[in-house]
Amino acid sequence: MKTVWESNLPLPLVRRGKVRDIYAVEQDKLLIVTSDRLSAFDHVLPNPIPFKGEVLTQISAFWFDFLKEVVPHHFITTDLSRMSVRKEILGEFGIYLEGRSMLVQRAKPYPVECVVRGYLTGSGWKDYLSTGAVCGYNLPAGLKKCARLPEPIFTPATKATTGHDENISFEQTAEIVGEAVADRLRSISTQLFQKGSAYAESRGIIVADTKFEFGQRNGELILIDEVLTPDSSRFWPLDVYEPGHDQPGFDKQIVRNYCLEIKWDKKPPAPELPESVVRKTSEAYREIYRRLTGNEIG
Repeated sequence: MKTVWESNLPLPLVRRGKVRDIYAVEQDKLLIVTSDRLSAFDHVLPNPIPFKGEVLTQISAFWFDFLKEVVPHHFITTDLSRMSVRKEILGEFGIYLEGRSMLVQRAKPYPVECVVRGYLTGSGWKDYLSTGAVCGYNLPAGLKKCARLPEPIFTPATKATTGHDENISFEQTAEIVGEAVADRLRSISTQLFQKGSAYAESRGIIVADTKFEFGQRNGELILIDEVLTPDSSRFWPLDVYEPGHDQPGFDKQIVRNYCLEIKWDKKPPAPELPESVVRKTSEAYREIYRRLTGNEIG
């Protein structure tokens, strides 16, 4: 079972993020290589998660195609044979790139995370308990933990390169990107969430919340990065959903829960994960991919 912790290609490295290694290809394209690294509470944990990079890449490719009528995107292909990358690179590194790499159009990212919440969980639940609202949205009293919200809410956040993203108001978003763009980001994010959630529910999956990222290319707003993955979303099984308590999930909440159980102080060094947690996380990622796409990985 091969895992990829880090790629080192003979291409210009644009950025090495917590999970993705991004390289320049030609003047207007990027090669995104998704590793098996996993971050929790803004720190990369020392254990790679088998098949994680492939799941994130392939599930994003699925959603880019599924959601293309809502908004244009930057995705080109995951097929190595169709990538405008030097053949010798693909020949030498292809075994590590296969299934976990996508060629995309280069865009200028908007510096906000477009979070949409459909259920009362995570930081939203904590916010509700203390204020009766979530990120400024007043909600009915007496809602239970993990309750479905009356309607999805748009709760943007700053896009931190290091450290933790911070929730911001819509007004703050408008100050950063302009009111017209902020309106479009809110509208498109909500449409994407509604369409993706409806499809997921038809496959027995609840999308509790997620985040989208957008960029600008040739004056056009486009969808970029990853889409409705178990890294960027909370996925719950519909058949056992019951508000009032935490839900079982198909996402990295498994790792977060372990870190909370051992009372990690969320400071480096990040804790080593037991093999059982690594295996359970890998299985959850592959299961959500199978349920949503009907295909198998691993």
